[in-house]
Amino acid sequence: MAAPVLIAAWSALALAVVAGCLVPADRLPDRLPNDKLLHLASYAVLALPVAAVASTWEQAAAGAVILLVTGLAVEIAQHFVPGRSFCVRDLLANAAGVAIGTGIGLGVTP
Repeated sequence: MAAPVLIAAWSALALAVVAGCLVPADRLPDRLPNDKLLHLASYAVLALPVAAVASTWEQAAAGAVILLVTGLAVEIAQHFVPGRSFCVRDLLANAAGVAIGTGIGLGVTP
């Protein structure tokens, strides 16, 4: 019973991250924490449980690649959102978060 709840929670977080990245700039709160820190933390939190439940290193790597591709797709989509734009530094922050989350997740036993 716990697995479906955890999967639902992870899915909701992933959806919130993607949706938050695609909100038009004029609808964002005036004060947000550092943008790059938000990217890093969000992708680390998404990557950690993926790596933690992976049965093999290859599965963890595949999960990391999927998150990186998702981050790239979101950055490309931002080009079409008013007031938002593609940002390589966001991709680098996403990649750092995925690396950190995957590294920690590989050390955790489910």
